[in-house]
Amino acid sequence: MGKYQVLEHKADLKIRIFGKDKKELFENALIGMFGAAKYQGKGKEVKRQIKISSLDLPSLLIDFLSEALYLSETSWEVYHKVQFKEFKANNLEAILTGKKLERMGIQIKGVTWHDLNLHQKKDGTWEVSILFDI
Repeated sequence: MGKYQVLEHKADLKIRIFGKDKKELFENALIGMFGAAKYQGKGKEVKRQIKISSLDLPSLLIDFLSEALYLSETSWEVYHKVQFKEFKANNLEAILTGKKLERMGIQIKGVTWHDLNLHQKKDGTWEVSILFDI
C-alpha cells in the first residue's frame, strides 16, 4: 500500500489516500495534496503550528488540508510532514514541517466535499478519496 494515488478526473485533481491509522491517513493526505500537484520546496525546514476543531472526522480532514493549503499560499511554503500533539475525532493540534515553495505544477484553489469518501476498511486501515478544485 502506497501513501496515495492520483485518480482520473476531467477537470480537477482527485486522489485516493491510504493510512494504517487516522494519523497516517491525515499525514498521507497532506503529502498527497502537495505531491500530486507537484509542489516543490527548497532551503531549510520551516515549521508551522496549527490547531483545528471541526464537527466530525471528515470535516476535520477537510479543515486540516484547507489550513495547510492556506498556510502554503500565504507563507509560500510546501509541507511534507506533520507531527500531531493532539489528535481526536473532531480536533487536532499539530506542527507542519516543510520548506519554502520553489515551484508548483498545479495550483490548488481549494479542498472540496464533492464525492468525499472517508472510511475504515475491513482490515482496519483507512482510505479516503478527495477532490481538489484547480
